[in-house]
Amino acid sequence: MTRIRRIAAVLLVLLLTFCILPGKSAPILSLGSRGERVALVQQTLRQWGYYRGDVDGVFGRGTYNAVVSFQRRNGLSVDGRVGSATASAMGLSLTGSLSAPLYRETELSLLARLVSGEARGEPYIGQVAVAAVVLNRVRSSAFPNTVSGVIFQQGAFDAVWDGQFDMTPTESCIRAARDALNGWDPTGGCLYYYNPDTATNEWIWTRQVQLTIGQHAFAI
Repeated sequence: MTRIRRIAAVLLVLLLTFCILPGKSAPILSLGSRGERVALVQQTLRQWGYYRGDVDGVFGRGTYNAVVSFQRRNGLSVDGRVGSATASAMGLSLTGSLSAPLYRETELSLLARLVSGEARGEPYIGQVAVAAVVLNRVRSSAFPNTVSGVIFQQGAFDAVWDGQFDMTPTESCIRAARDALNGWDPTGGCLYYYNPDTATNEWIWTRQVQLTIGQHAFAI
């Protein structure tokens, strides 16, 4: 009888341990987060009057302040982060797929910022070409399969990491991003571009250049 009790006690401990083990934590959006999900939060907060900045997919100080205001107004824990509780209060989910219209608008915003940071001084066709390279990478199995994944891939684009991506895009860059999303690809499928006068990465010089637009060489 004593042995049976011991076995039962062990099983009970194992059961309790299993029940209290933390599962896979839900994603949390906070300062520095980037991507479509951040843009979804920004768009929601702007519709409700908490946020007045751009829907750019970048969780900066403006987004943080808007989240804090929302949390205070709705009796939530005020930490400036969007976890499951705050997302639920917004009627949002931090997992699953985004609706097509919102995803499209978010792509446009991110792409326009990338074009502005990388090519705002280029001729218009060169701006479209830079946006097209991003979309060509999305379609390539060698790169992430989303616009945000390509743009925020470590070291992929200097403008993302030197602060130029955070600048408000020009109207020209917004139109260029939209034209690329609508199917215009002046590069004919190129996956890379660089400025021959400033490029220091030896590897990029090994790529086969297809054409030059403005100051950028476009390659495969």
